[in-house]
Amino acid sequence: MSSPRNRAVIFDLDGTLIDSEPNYYQASRRLLARYGVTDFSWEQYARFIGIATHESLETLRREYRLPASLEELLTGKHELYLALAARSTRVFPQMRRLAQRLGAADCPIAVASGSSKDAIRASLSAGGLESLFPVTVSAEEVERGKPAPDVFLETARRLSVEPARCVVLEDSPPGATGAHRAGMRCIAVPSLPGTPQTAEFTTAGLIFPEGQSEFDADTAYEWILGDG
Repeated sequence: MSSPRNRAVIFDLDGTLIDSEPNYYQASRRLLARYGVTDFSWEQYARFIGIATHESLETLRREYRLPASLEELLTGKHELYLALAARSTRVFPQMRRLAQRLGAADCPIAVASGSSKDAIRASLSAGGLESLFPVTVSAEEVERGKPAPDVFLETARRLSVEPARCVVLEDSPPGATGAHRAGMRCIAVPSLPGTPQTAEFTTAGLIFPEGQSEFDADTAYEWILGDG
């Protein structure tokens, strides 16, 4: 088994580390309602899980012909989400356990997310995770969001760890694809029914098909430090 110091672990945030997707959906629904779109469903929202916020809003702006700039939409959703996150941010218990165990073993860990820097900070703070994750990277800080590898490669650079020595935890197909393209091993914890069978997840070295209900921190820890 490898030393924890020879590896780094990169956590996706939304849907992986914290159960934030319901808040993001509500923020999107309330934002669109301002422009007369009142039938935005969870099913319509779910296709954007794992996609950077600015990219998903640009798609919605085009599809619904919204009379607003991308900057206006980003600001509006950002404000709505931060208000929701401050009231309720649930950390998945086994993810918290894994992060704590890795931290205790001096294994470098970080968050790489499609969310904004402020949203990452607010979510970690509300979930009591700020001290565990001093290194965070937002898709705002790189050229391309997931499924491009940019956010993962930038995280590895900040951790001073080679990409091949990094393990990524992801809940979405775009995230799993981004990890693969970055040359990193991946643990997949699918957040949506039916996605475990998607082609993108076939690149994951370890998968928990039932998602968070099946995820086990100790199993993941042993796999991370093994030869996997």
